[in-house]
Amino acid sequence: MNKTLTLLIFYTCFSCVNNVHAQSSNETKEAEKLVPKEFAIPVSPLFDLLGAAPSQVARTSSIKDFKVDWSFRNWRVNPNLAIQAQPIWELFYNKKDLSKYQKANYLQRTLSSLDVSIGTIQNEVSDRRLGGAVKLNLYSEKDPLRVKGGYEEITKTYTDELDQLKKQEIELLKKLDTLTKPSAIQKARDELKQNDALRASFNSRRNAAIKEKANTYVLDNWNVDFIDFAFGKVYTYQTDSAGSFKKLRLNRNTGNGAWLNFGKGIGKRGLVSGLVRTSFYEEQVTFNLKNNLTGVELPDTTIAANRLYTVGLNFRYGGPVFNFFAEVIYEGKSLKTPLEAVTDAFKVPNGESIITSTVKWDVVHPYTVNFGGDWR
Repeated sequence: MNKTLTLLIFYTCFSCVNNVHAQSSNETKEAEKLVPKEFAIPVSPLFDLLGAAPSQVARTSSIKDFKVDWSFRNWRVNPNLAIQAQPIWELFYNKKDLSKYQKANYLQRTLSSLDVSIGTIQNEVSDRRLGGAVKLNLYSEKDPLRVKGGYEEITKTYTDELDQLKKQEIELLKKLDTLTKPSAIQKARDELKQNDALRASFNSRRNAAIKEKANTYVLDNWNVDFIDFAFGKVYTYQTDSAGSFKKLRLNRNTGNGAWLNFGKGIGKRGLVSGLVRTSFYEEQVTFNLKNNLTGVELPDTTIAANRLYTVGLNFRYGGPVFNFFAEVIYEGKSLKTPLEAVTDAFKVPNGESIITSTVKWDVVHPYTVNFGGDWR
């Protein structure tokens, strides 16, 4: 498999899902969603697991839509792509009338937040990484989709206006049938044309009014408290100059990960977020074996089951449009040293011994500090 084939696969996925989404959008063109869909639009859960996001401690998101992330890690154009959607929401709750969602119990609402993402990136050493992830929102302090009565005043005002426009049209048509004077007929036709124009712009004017109120709600609640749970799986392959997949990497870059993201808003400007993650993977360890009789040393390898624990804390200050963040990440392996990994997974033959100084594995730097910001 090469780069072109990889990109083709994801382009096909994108086209299929996008076509379904487009058909759904056409069927409900008159019923465009009139409520805020999310407080923020962070990267997909898979990009969180792959480490492709500027901030490794993610904010919450419930996109209620189809989304594509495109990431660049260097100046070369690579298919660093993640496709993200919420299938249960699309199947059962993505309707004009939100009453079904608003009446749903906690379990149903949690399942509706199921977020599925697949994608691929190329890292700094030209390894191709691909995988998938799922995420559930376990708790959100405020849900913009459950704001009952938040838009009733606007809806009633525009419903009354539409009824009035329909009555005026009927009256004007009746009036035209009775008029004989040319100037009076022209005046009635102008009034009818103006009435038709107002009816034609009705949906866009109503939607604009509701979206304006919805945006105000989002601006006031960008830093809501939340708890998210996610699980993902990643494969990392060495590639050749043509981009074809070669050997599978056996280190922290290939494996399963399960994590919790959580956050607490501080006033109107601050948000403290946390990350607790455990990654399960197989670790390839290389070393030399020495024959105690002859003194000859020969290279050898073993595969040890390992775990990586990640804890992170992020402080974000600003607002929904522009904000800064600073975060610190700590990572540590369950097997503390490569020698411990060897002795845990490898049985040393009789008459031979491991040369401790030759034992090597993938090194994890325990502390990482990130600074950055969002402009949305």
